[in-house]
Amino acid sequence: MSEDAAAATRPSPLHDEHVALGATLVPFAGWSMPLRYGSDLAEHTAVRSAAGLFDLSHMAEIWVLGPDAGAFLDRALVGSFAGMAVGRARYTMICVESGAVLDDLIVYRLGDEQYLVVANAANHDPVLAALTERVGDLGVSVEDRTDTTALVAVQGPRALEILQATPGLVVDGLPDLRYYAALEATFEVDGEPLPVLIARTGYTGEDGFELFVDAAATGVPLWRALLAAGEAFGLVPAGLAARDSLRLEAGMPLYGHELDLTVTPYAAGLGRVVKLDKTDADGAPLEFVGRTALYARAHSAPARVLVGLVGDSRRAARQGYDVTTRSGTHVGHVTSGAPSPTLGVPIAMAYVTPEASAEGTELAVDVRGRLEPVHVVPLPFYRRPSA
Repeated sequence: MSEDAAAATRPSPLHDEHVALGATLVPFAGWSMPLRYGSDLAEHTAVRSAAGLFDLSHMAEIWVLGPDAGAFLDRALVGSFAGMAVGRARYTMICVESGAVLDDLIVYRLGDEQYLVVANAANHDPVLAALTERVGDLGVSVEDRTDTTALVAVQGPRALEILQATPGLVVDGLPDLRYYAALEATFEVDGEPLPVLIARTGYTGEDGFELFVDAAATGVPLWRALLAAGEAFGLVPAGLAARDSLRLEAGMPLYGHELDLTVTPYAAGLGRVVKLDKTDADGAPLEFVGRTALYARAHSAPARVLVGLVGDSRRAARQGYDVTTRSGTHVGHVTSGAPSPTLGVPIAMAYVTPEASAEGTELAVDVRGRLEPVHVVPLPFYRRPSA
């Protein structure tokens, strides 16, 4: 990393741990984060077969507090939150008036008047600004706690066993924690039980848990404890490269690739998160930011569709590559692409015209001037084996 790049990034609360483990650090969304610790393939494979430990402290943690918190989020975001049960989480999006996606988010309801909004690191500033601007006269405060929060994730089929084996981590009901839910726990540091929020969401296609803790007091001790406890189960530290290849196999969108300010949730195949039927206290349609445009989009034919592509040759498509018919007529572009370590073939996500989106359609990708054959498949590419 150059001196200029280093100066423009901020360290994770776990920065020294990554250095000690020999991580390759890179600038990412304003942070210095581990790209890999050794082999991308080994880290990816460990998550599929055992577990990986990820530092996600670059993600934005924004709390929405107050008696009108649920009503506010119903108006600020495309989902429905006022009626959400405490302890549950919901995937959603924040859109602009045109219906385009400003960011995709996970919202946790942690109390009657307490919600946690987790946003992508690259969109920390615009999401925080948009939420703050949309408060109006509601009884709500928006608090950015990103700098004081460390977030680590244990992902993989042995994640539950690892958390259960971690000394000092005290949590009731962890095996029964539902997908897209969260609960409170404690982790003992120097004899003192400190709070931990444990969620079960994930971004790899595997089972796993995310642990939100105080960055200064708990981040490093918890990271070390998880790493030590997980060694016997095959856990390894994993970086951004493995996280990206895992989420691609799982067909999960990444902002700046599948989602951006030119895309609506419907184009991304995520129209299900838009709740056009939300109503106000009088039963009238609830006006949330982007509703008019999204209503029109929901009732019109799509101009482009997000699809999965599997390569019929060995050369992988990459972001920005043109997608064509086999005869060379342009039909779209690749948003994400790479060789799949798990499946052993090149995979990609791409936006294509509706006529080219049917499962089994034979297409091509222009890989540095050569048309490589691909065919359309359903997303996700990979589903974890049933328990």
